[in-house]
Amino acid sequence: MKTINTIIFDLGGVLIDWNPEYVFIDVFNGDRDKMHWFLKHVCTPDWNENQDAGYTLEQATKDRITLFPEYENEIGAFYGRWPEMLGGAIEGSVSILNRLRESKHYKIIALTNWSAETFPIALKKFDFLQWFEGIVVSGEEKTRKPFDDIYKLTLQRYNINPEQALFIDDNLRNIEAAQALGIRSIHFKSPEQLLVALKHFNIHLQ
Repeated sequence: MKTINTIIFDLGGVLIDWNPEYVFIDVFNGDRDKMHWFLKHVCTPDWNENQDAGYTLEQATKDRITLFPEYENEIGAFYGRWPEMLGGAIEGSVSILNRLRESKHYKIIALTNWSAETFPIALKKFDFLQWFEGIVVSGEEKTRKPFDDIYKLTLQRYNINPEQALFIDDNLRNIEAAQALGIRSIHFKSPEQLLVALKHFNIHLQ
């Protein structure tokens, strides 16, 4: 088995805490049942992921309002108040990222499902995003995880041998897609679990 020389990080859920509930618990005046129904049936994860693949926020909002006109204001809040969904950095993971960077043993890349229209907000907010040798943003590429083409694009763009790469993501679906392409992977659950998993792969931390 070849030695790992590249580590590919997901961002949301691994390094950045993003959650629409931060907005919609306020929108629905603390009614968690209404909030959960809305996020399951109206502004759904699948709908949001379509924007991660390059669909415009404006058109996506219009489409949803056409389907659910009674929720026009609430739907408008999804991208209208999007910055409030950024809860902050996941500090334990950022610390691990920094230790990997300082070790100078690895090429550090990010591969994220993220709208090209909202990603600049994250770039401005989180200084550690400057630490990566490169960031592949799904919305800029008009495709997203778990589709093969975004993994292959990442490998090609940054001259990565899949047999020497390690991918970290909190979404099992994305992990399985990477593994199918021969990329060893860690299904992220917490910074503490990540630290243990990295040692399992003989990753050197500064």
